[in-house]
Amino acid sequence: MAEPQIRYCTSADGTSIAYTSVGDGPALVTVRTWAHSPIGTPAGSWARLDRRMSSGRRLVEFDRRGIGSSQRDVVSVSDEAQALDIAAVADELGLDRFDLWGDFDGAAAGVVFAAQNPNRLSRLVVSGAYMRGEDLSPAESVRSLAQLVRTNWGLGRRALANIIFPKGPLELQRYMAGILKECVLPEVAAKYVEQYATSDVRHYLPRVKARTLVLEARGDYRVPADAGRSVAALIPNARLASAEGIIQANGALVLDFLEEARGDPEPRQAAVPSDTVIILFLDIADSTALTTTLGDSAYRDKERDLDALLRSAIGEAGGEPVEGKVLGDGVMAVFSSASQAIGCAIRCRTLGEEAGLPLHLGIHAGDVVREGKNVHGGAVQLAARVASASAPGDILVSDTVKGLARTSADVAFEDRGEHELKGIEEPQKLFAVKGGD
Repeated sequence: MAEPQIRYCTSADGTSIAYTSVGDGPALVTVRTWAHSPIGTPAGSWARLDRRMSSGRRLVEFDRRGIGSSQRDVVSVSDEAQALDIAAVADELGLDRFDLWGDFDGAAAGVVFAAQNPNRLSRLVVSGAYMRGEDLSPAESVRSLAQLVRTNWGLGRRALANIIFPKGPLELQRYMAGILKECVLPEVAAKYVEQYATSDVRHYLPRVKARTLVLEARGDYRVPADAGRSVAALIPNARLASAEGIIQANGALVLDFLEEARGDPEPRQAAVPSDTVIILFLDIADSTALTTTLGDSAYRDKERDLDALLRSAIGEAGGEPVEGKVLGDGVMAVFSSASQAIGCAIRCRTLGEEAGLPLHLGIHAGDVVREGKNVHGGAVQLAARVASASAPGDILVSDTVKGLARTSADVAFEDRGEHELKGIEEPQKLFAVKGGD
């Protein structure tokens, strides 16, 4: 098979990304780990690992930012920045909808892309996946390795090669050290090492809508034994599969999943009405004080954990988290019935209490204006104000919601009187949800 021609596209932040595309048929975009033979080198194509992958399929590969033929000098290697690179390659090739396979840190970038672009993926495969980088190695070890890479690139390359291939053989470790010398600058390599410690996709996982295969290799030294299982548990349409040997050698297993799933119906999405909706607004109470008490890093860890749990609870209750901008540490969701929204609010209140992050919770119903994945309008503003009027742990609803829920929700309501709400002209009669715990 002839070598595919390397082409270039530009990511949203101006970074040049090198990619190849070979074959015809349904497109599969692959996101390999950054420390890998770049495209255009003798060992740079996953297609060689399983010829079936490029038979009857369009196989798309690209060099990660800062690697190989892609732009070498880059500022950010965050998962979000790399998700933009995936979008840039797909846009350049005119791929409206495609399959995606991400391996190890490439899986993290793939998860972010899948969460942010739910209508573009048919199927998602993640291998060697993990939820957050700090689960892979202690932060101090990561900092020491990054410093070694920056100050002594020769020794740093050998250390990375030993980590990538801990059992050798020595020839393979030397080959990998040589590849690193040729394909990446030491500063960029250090940034990728540091990215392991800061990567955290827990709050993205419940937002993945594509049917997903989580592939773990028994004995995979790169991730903890239960990492794949934890990832699969948070993705709504995930299947967990185990395999022997290196992940890339299991292309046949991946292809079988892609072909098998192609005849299945798409996973059902939560039904969201087009005009009138029930709006649930949740916000962490007194986040500034909690940040001071816990410290910024610890608070953000707890907030990310809770965000993932809240979004999962919303989906389970039949709602849909709104992906647009929400101020502060808030989450907004829309539902088709008041009883769904109230039941979800009760569950979310419990999750906040268990996490030590009590919530303000407010529910209102009304017409909204839809723009892509966002909703806005007066009803959204009122829902946010209802939430801000609640005491931590209280669930306040507007008079409209109380009327809608009177015959359908297994709860009672306590009259909290009229409230002057910021930005709302007329006083609003509010009620607190009682019962349902």
